[in-house]
Amino acid sequence: MPVHNAPTLARRRPAWRLVLLTLVVVLAHWAVLRAAPLALAAHEDREGASSWAFTTRTIDAPPPARAAPTTQPVAVNPGRVAPIHAKAGKRPTQDTSLFVNRSLEENAPPALDNTTQPATETIAPSLPVEPPTPETPTLLAAAEIPTPTAPKPLPVKTVRNFVIPPSARLKYAITGEVKGFPYYVNAELVWKQDGQRYDARMEISHFLLGSRVQTSTGALTAQGLEPTRFGDKVKSEVAAHFEREKGKITFSANTPDVPLLAGAQDQLSIFMQVAAMLAGEPNGYPNGSTLAFQAVGPRSADSWVFTVGTTEKLNMPGGDISALRLWRDPAGEFDPKTEIWMAPELGYLPVRIRLTQRNGDFVDQQWRSTQK
Repeated sequence: MPVHNAPTLARRRPAWRLVLLTLVVVLAHWAVLRAAPLALAAHEDREGASSWAFTTRTIDAPPPARAAPTTQPVAVNPGRVAPIHAKAGKRPTQDTSLFVNRSLEENAPPALDNTTQPATETIAPSLPVEPPTPETPTLLAAAEIPTPTAPKPLPVKTVRNFVIPPSARLKYAITGEVKGFPYYVNAELVWKQDGQRYDARMEISHFLLGSRVQTSTGALTAQGLEPTRFGDKVKSEVAAHFEREKGKITFSANTPDVPLLAGAQDQLSIFMQVAAMLAGEPNGYPNGSTLAFQAVGPRSADSWVFTVGTTEKLNMPGGDISALRLWRDPAGEFDPKTEIWMAPELGYLPVRIRLTQRNGDFVDQQWRSTQK
């Protein structure tokens, strides 16, 4: 009898191996939708991680006059935009929180006095500077520097020109790898604006496992995008609210409020704000310059600094296209390196987003089509 059953058992073993392999792949895709990224929010910070707010300093020169306030919306300049074409190791316990807030004193930038490299130009959206008075001495007066290790200020460029990208729907193909297992999912960015307000929606989806959606709504002003609400939804939604009249950001997850800083963006609107800055001054961001923002997630806020690179020719699923590369270096041990490519042909909207972990895991979101 055992002799007759042996071939049957041999045939069953490969079938069970196939079922096991299928289960592992499905679990890997599920992990992608839960923890992998929409846009720059591709990682989930560990509970208790530190964060620090974005601050700026001026160089030893007379401060510029404050720009006159304006309530006129920023309209799209058609002449400035081309036509639209039809982690390794065991991690601490995670949640969907991206950042945990700490005081500004705890998050002061490190001293730069001992560096031999020249200061990099930091570019921040419209940050007015109060003129010095006898009662308020300038920041860089020599007598005020308490110790030789005081932080060295960086030159700041005030951004005043924004060209908001036209409304569009961008579709992406996403490839990635988690602990050696490849996966493939789809994503879509829907960007709408009418010259006064905007609405953005990024969705990553899998036909078996559902979707994850981030949304951002707000106003278009002389300072570019001013978000009012940011949402992040897998099964239930958590959201951040920009209470500008109170100067703070509140969270539906009941995490602590944070101060609302000038030029603040959420983790989705930041793409369109960078696009508007680049389109407004195409030659204003040389190789090596940096763009800094207060980046607001669904539960807290952090400081994001992008370095501007050079224009590259990309071969995307949607075709060949030229795009300006920017990147953000990892801020912590479990943070990914973030690279984004912004295409002038599409109003500087992102055509590629790549996130790479230290262990080699990656997510690569590539443009494949555009619709008005």
